[in-house]
Amino acid sequence: MNDADHPSLQFDWPVAYATEQWIRQQVSSFLERNGFARQLAARMRDETATDFFEWIDHLTLPSTRQTDLVQAGFVKVPLGLASDETPVYECPRTTLPRVVLAHSSATAGVKIALRTESVADFLARHNLHGGIEGEPLSRYRRRLLAAENGTRLAVIERRGYRGFAIEPRGDAQLRAVIASRELWQTRPRHFGSEAEGFAAANQVLDRVLGLVDPDLACHLFFEVERAYWEDRNRAARLQKHRQDQLGLGWANHDHHTYRCSRAHFADLMRFLLRLGFLKRERYYAGAEAGWGAQICEQPVAGIVVFADVDLLPEETSLDFTTHPLPASPSLGTVGLWVGLHGESFLQAGMHHLEARFDFLRLRDQLENCGVNSMKPFSDLPFLRQAFTQGETWPVRPERAERLYRARLITAAQVEAFRRAGAVGSHLENLERRGGFKGFNQKSVSAIIALTDPRQNL
Repeated sequence: MNDADHPSLQFDWPVAYATEQWIRQQVSSFLERNGFARQLAARMRDETATDFFEWIDHLTLPSTRQTDLVQAGFVKVPLGLASDETPVYECPRTTLPRVVLAHSSATAGVKIALRTESVADFLARHNLHGGIEGEPLSRYRRRLLAAENGTRLAVIERRGYRGFAIEPRGDAQLRAVIASRELWQTRPRHFGSEAEGFAAANQVLDRVLGLVDPDLACHLFFEVERAYWEDRNRAARLQKHRQDQLGLGWANHDHHTYRCSRAHFADLMRFLLRLGFLKRERYYAGAEAGWGAQICEQPVAGIVVFADVDLLPEETSLDFTTHPLPASPSLGTVGLWVGLHGESFLQAGMHHLEARFDFLRLRDQLENCGVNSMKPFSDLPFLRQAFTQGETWPVRPERAERLYRARLITAAQVEAFRRAGAVGSHLENLERRGGFKGFNQKSVSAIIALTDPRQNL
């Protein structure tokens, strides 16, 4: 499918308050009748500052609710994604969970399936045992947790798959998954030049795509990317530990943000396209704030990337995702960050991961753990965003010297960066309402300016 033909690529994203409220009513009724789910929702709120709603992969409703479902704004997914062709519905162009209609009396009632990174981890954390449907490391696994008062709560895990079929995985396929993940995990990140790094990454991708399809390759790649970023950010480690205590992992991720040099932005885009990404919004903020961004989505793996780059005012008419950008005589926020730390795609790792939280609760809980937050840069009814205070990374002397020799920073800045380091990464606190899927370009401009490494000198 051509990018332009993809139905999700309509970027005036709606705010579906009424649809979300209808789903929340179903969830509220469910929680009243299911004690396990109710207790879990309370622990999610109190121990991880997350909303039970944001962990929902899908709901299953009786087929008698079809009219209600359609009136609430859901439409039938055209492709059969269930093993028995059970009807699947979604609210188009939103982040709201999908709904499956049960067609037999045996599955009547309401079912909620929560998504976690590992069903086995979830069971271990809650002292539950066995009974997982689906083989280890297969595309889709699930486990029924509690059946109470006509409700059923389940937990699932996905690997580059949007369907609902439990499929066998042979020994050869299992070995391919393990080998692919190890290839990403051991991918070299430090090179004499960034060009060598991108070339080497594409060679690894060639090998991975010889083992698994792009959807699974994408899932495994970002699983490793999150782990690399987490090792370099204390707020990330703290929050991941809190979520791991409930066996949830990072299944509440919203998007992954990369900072890239002008020289290699098109290389990053080509790599993402090979992983099955489609291009979404493109921001041309050069005249206003000196940056541009391409948002990409891998619709099967459920991964969103926000990729930033320095952009000059006269370049706002370019498709900078394919057009090579020449060297600039000055550095914006993104270019300086890359110059000091390296490419996000290589040695530096992601600038931040944004996950979905109860916004105010996360801010307060992290503060109680010694992690402060910056001022919110989006504070809208449908979108709230804030960074944790940045993690300061040391700056390698040769990087600062290289920028100085190119007359891109001053001698005083060289000394300051060598002495005190520079802000490297953040965890981003996000809360969405109405299933809003987009971003606020003006607010992103503000936070990019605030995270300029020169701000703290």
